[in-house]
Amino acid sequence: MTDQEVGLLAIGAGPANLALAVAIEESGSDALAGETLLLDQSPDIKWQRDLLMPWARSQVSFLKDLVTLRNPRSKFSFLNFLHDSGRLDEFVNLGTFNPFRWEISDYLQWVARSLERVPIRFNAHAQRIEPARGADGSITGWTVTLSDGDTIRCRDLVVGGGRDRNIPDVFADLPADRVIHSSQYRTRIAALPTEAPLRAVVVGGAQSAAEMFMALHQNLPNSELTMVVRSIGLQNYQTSKFVNELFFPSFVDVFYDSPPDVRRQLLDEMHLTNYAGLAPPFLEQLYTMLYQQRGVGQERSRVRPLTKVVGARVEDGEVVLDLRDRTSGKVEPLHCDVVLLGTGYDQRMPAMVRDLADRVGLDEITVSRCYRVDLGDSTWGAMYLQGVNEATHGIADSLISVLAHRSQDIVDDLLARRGELRSAR
Repeated sequence: MTDQEVGLLAIGAGPANLALAVAIEESGSDALAGETLLLDQSPDIKWQRDLLMPWARSQVSFLKDLVTLRNPRSKFSFLNFLHDSGRLDEFVNLGTFNPFRWEISDYLQWVARSLERVPIRFNAHAQRIEPARGADGSITGWTVTLSDGDTIRCRDLVVGGGRDRNIPDVFADLPADRVIHSSQYRTRIAALPTEAPLRAVVVGGAQSAAEMFMALHQNLPNSELTMVVRSIGLQNYQTSKFVNELFFPSFVDVFYDSPPDVRRQLLDEMHLTNYAGLAPPFLEQLYTMLYQQRGVGQERSRVRPLTKVVGARVEDGEVVLDLRDRTSGKVEPLHCDVVLLGTGYDQRMPAMVRDLADRVGLDEITVSRCYRVDLGDSTWGAMYLQGVNEATHGIADSLISVLAHRSQDIVDDLLARRGELRSAR
């Protein structure tokens, strides 16, 4: 077991903290770059690792990469990645703003390899975080214990590991080997017998559910597939250019300065811009596939709208789902072998953050405009949260759209605090 000390520790090496690492390297502060460390529990960098189907596309423009909206001249841009990879001409010839998801994942790996001063430690799972306190009780930093027993002490902490899976209560009693969340899709599907005539049910009506439903046709070619959708049917994302202006980094200020009740209203109104909808081209492709099945008499899959799962159990080796038709109220069983959940993520603060708030003694987690948790004015150590601040910073907070500018906000605050605290000594 080893004990390490750094100035800034960032948990999670996904897009959020990679963008932060780049902003730190480009900040001109050798001191901050030299004392920063990123941790990731995986052995390498992968974006949406278990949904990397070869045909899946990003819904966000490549110009909203880790750096371009902050620094168009950055060597860490997606276009420079394509140039360095010898694919720029071919990508331009595609005529699209939306790369394949595997390209974004490759880009993130390239950025991680291209970092010169900020290191990343892989296979490092943060198991416990404890606040360190001074004689007056104020927080002076943090001690992070890894699953292998190593400890890392830091002054400032950035949590950017994403949200926890949402497993609805109705599925809680099903055996773990019968339930697959979208965040586990490719790994878990690979363990199933490919040629087996399995009956699979996908629950959910958003992009991740629809992508699993589509992928199952290739991954389990002899399967019988059902998609259960609670709403009136699968829908497009709202893609109006007027609505998309709400994803501008500049809108974060507008949203943050709005009263809490207005924020809640705005989040509700923006729901279909990112949640509970599908990318229009993919929706068209999915409908066409079902149409073709019916037309040639080889219907092996169906979508059941206006249907809610009200019960789930195992009987005689089968999973039995109780489905309620929302129009008639009638409940009928559906027998299957495996259930796939496109039910998204828990919208509460992640369990790690809630646990840490309890250890610190916070009754409420309040985040400043620069993403710093309010721990009191006297604290030396700080904690920043990335990607979980939709309630205060808007619906784009969990998306790539604001990464570049958010990273700059955090770096500016880190440097300002170091300057202010140095001058006070």
